[in-house]
Amino acid sequence: MTRPISSGAPAARPRAPARQGAHPSVSRPFPNPPGGPQAGGSAPLRILLPALAVALCAALLAPAAQAEPRFEDRSATIPEHVYTGDWEHFVGGGAAVFDCNGDALPEIVAAGGTSPMLLLRNEGGFAFTPAPFPEITDSTGAYPLDVNGDGALDLFVLRVGTDRLLLGDGACGFTEATGQYAIPQEDRWSTAFTAWWEGDGAPTLAIGHYVDRTDPSGPFEACDGNVILRPSPSGYVSEPLEPGFCALSILAARDARGRLGLRLSNDRHYYVRGGYEQMWDIAEGRFLTEEDGWPTVSLWGMGIASRDLDGDGRDEVMLTSMGDQLLQLAGPDGAYRAAPFSIGTYAQRPYLGDDGRPSTGWHAEWGDVDNDGRDDLFIAKGNVDQMPTNAIHDPNNLLMQGADGTFAEAGLAAGIATTDRSRGAALSDLDGDGRLDLVVINRRAPMELYRNVTESTGHWLALDLSQSGGNSRAIGAQIVVETADGQRHTRQLTIGGGHAGGEAGPLHFGLGAAEAARVSVTWPDGTVTTAEAPADRPLRLQHP
Repeated sequence: MTRPISSGAPAARPRAPARQGAHPSVSRPFPNPPGGPQAGGSAPLRILLPALAVALCAALLAPAAQAEPRFEDRSATIPEHVYTGDWEHFVGGGAAVFDCNGDALPEIVAAGGTSPMLLLRNEGGFAFTPAPFPEITDSTGAYPLDVNGDGALDLFVLRVGTDRLLLGDGACGFTEATGQYAIPQEDRWSTAFTAWWEGDGAPTLAIGHYVDRTDPSGPFEACDGNVILRPSPSGYVSEPLEPGFCALSILAARDARGRLGLRLSNDRHYYVRGGYEQMWDIAEGRFLTEEDGWPTVSLWGMGIASRDLDGDGRDEVMLTSMGDQLLQLAGPDGAYRAAPFSIGTYAQRPYLGDDGRPSTGWHAEWGDVDNDGRDDLFIAKGNVDQMPTNAIHDPNNLLMQGADGTFAEAGLAAGIATTDRSRGAALSDLDGDGRLDLVVINRRAPMELYRNVTESTGHWLALDLSQSGGNSRAIGAQIVVETADGQRHTRQLTIGGGHAGGEAGPLHFGLGAAEAARVSVTWPDGTVTTAEAPADRPLRLQHP
C-alpha cells in the first residue's frame, strides 16, 4: 500500500485559489488511452456566477471549533482485502457501511471484484474482525436497505453477472433471496443502484448498467440499458430505463425543483457521443430536457454526492469525473449551475508531486469531518489502470469547507493522502465518538481504514429515524436542523449515489459551537415531528 507522505509539523490550512472568473469548460475532452476514440463533444458548460454562488460563499458563518483534521491509519488492524480483476473491474469497488446486528456500531462490507466479498464485524473500540458472509465473487458494489420491512438491514449486491439480494437476520447473518424476490437473473454489468418507496410495501429499485458485453461492436458506443424494478405480489417486475449511457451512479432524491427524480451520472468514455448526464422525473416517467431547464452536460461521470450546502432546502450535487470534479449549485429557479472555479472543489489535478496530468475521481461523499457546522468533501481518486493521459499517483482529496463557503485541500495534513487506485469509500462514525471515520476500497491495493482523531472538534448530533411498515428506515424523509447561533442544515434521507456503495445509519450533523439543536422531520407521509436535541449524543425519533 502506498502510504501518505509525512507532512511533519501540522500545517496551516491553505487558502482556496484566488483565481476569479469562469472556468472555461467542464466538458472538454482529454485524450483517451491507446485504442480508445476521443469522446464526442457537447457544447461546453459555461460557468455562471448567480446570486446563489454568492449566497453559498456567505453561508454558515456560525462560530465553530478551529481544528485541523487528523486521521490515524488503522489499516494494519484489518485483514488485507483487495478489489481485484481486469477490465470488468476497472470500475466499481464499493463499500457498504451499516449496523447489521443492532449494537449501534457499523459493520463494513467490501466488494471484492474477482475476489470474495468481505464482512468486517465491528467489535467496538475500533476493532474489526472478519465474519461469515456468503461466498460471492465478481461483485462491483453493495448497498444496505431494509427490503422486507422487518427492521434488519439487507444488502443488494451489484455484480458482473447476476445481481444478488441478501436478507439480513439482525445478527449479521445473510441469506440468499434473489429468486424469492424475482430479481432478474441476467448476465449484465451492474455498476449503479438506488431505491425509494412509492407505498408501504417493498421499495422500488433502479439498477444502472455499464457496457453491454454481448454487443460485438463494443465496447465503445455499446452502453447497456438501465432498469427500474417495481415490486409486485409475485416479486419484482423489470421496466427499461433507456437510453442508457453507461451509468456509474444513480441517486433517487428531490431535485432543485423539489420533485423526486433519478439522477444518473454517465461515462462518456464509452458512450463516446450523443450521451449526457440524465435526470428522470419519477412522477412523469420521463427524462428532463433543456426545455425543463436541465442542461446538457457531458463528462466521465463516476460518482454522485448530494448535500444542501447553504441551508436553502435544495441539494447541491457533486459529480466526479476525469479532470474537473463538477459541483452543481441548485438555484431557486429549479435549475443547476456549475460552481465558480474559485470555490475550490474542482480538484482537477493531484495536489502532491509534479504530475500535472488530470485526476480521476470516483466515490464522493459530504460530511462534517471537524464538526464545525460546515460540510466537507472526500473524493476517492485513482487511475483507471495504466491510463497514460491521467495521473498515476493521484492522492485522495479531503476538501475542508471554510467560513466563506470555499474549500481547501487538507488530505496531506489529515494523513489520508494515499496514492493507490481508490474506488469506493465511506465517511461514517465507526466508534460512536461523534467524529466521522473513513473507509477506502482500492483496486490492486489493500483497503484502508482510518480513525478520526481530530482534536478540539465542534459539537455534533446523530439522528436516527424509524417507522412501522415496509419503509422502516423512513427513506424519503426530509430533515431540518437549526441552532440558536443561526445554523440551518437540511438533509434528505436517501439510498444510492456514491460509487458502487453506500451507508445506512444515523445522519451526522456537525453543530460547531452550538450545544443544542431544534430538529424538524417531515416523514414520507407528510407528518411533521419536531424535537429539541442536546448536542453530542444520538437522537432517535419514531414516526408518531
